Amino acid sequence: MHWWSSALGNHAVRSAVLTSVEVGLIATGAALVLGTLLAFGLGRYSFFGRQTLSLLVVLPIALPGIVTALAFRTAFRTVLQIELSIWTVAIAHATFAMVVVYNNVVARLRRMGTTPEEASMDLGADTFTTFRLVTFPLLRGAMLAGALLAFGLSFDEIVVTLFTAPPGVTTLPIWIFQNLSRPNQAPVVNVVAAVLVVSSILPIYLSQRLAGESTASGRI
Repeated sequence: MHWWSSALGNHAVRSAVLTSVEVGLIATGAALVLGTLLAFGLGRYSFFGRQTLSLLVVLPIALPGIVTALAFRTAFRTVLQIELSIWTVAIAHATFAMVVVYNNVVARLRRMGTTPEEASMDLGADTFTTFRLVTFPLLRGAMLAGALLAFGLSFDEIVVTLFTAPPGVTTLPIWIFQNLSRPNQAPVVNVVAAVLVVSSILPIYLSQRLAGESTASGRI
């Protein structure tokens, strides 16, 4: 247990974990809002350029990570001329994390249809009440599953982070990458990797369980 206590007491590891969690929470929050809004816009309405916009939404996760990373670094440093920070990392992560939220919510909307909402409004409920009591409860499982997957993608990302993070901002994947070849840090890296494997089981299980429950409720 020596290396487990050593990893727990390692300041660099704790700092990297906190940075990864902070970036992941910001990116997940932005992805959850934007992905859900886009799912409603593209899943419920027909307009000119809808297919093109749908392609642009899923493009960040389809492109190689190095292409996305270079594009963001160029946009931040050359086009927008802003300094790299933890916010630039979170914004970059949110663009591809948004895709998994969008895919989950738009699939749920298609299975759900508009009948429950129409029935609610026929019974006298306004738009906000219908969303609060009918639409949101039906979408909650898909949104939570998308959020868990989005956080996992952000927490695990390394290529985009390397290009959009400033010096001094180190996420856990970057710390592992930097210390993997150092013999004195190898046992600590192994401990961190083991903890990540074990801790990732629960979110994966929950996301699959929630996605399954969402599918079942859609069929009902």
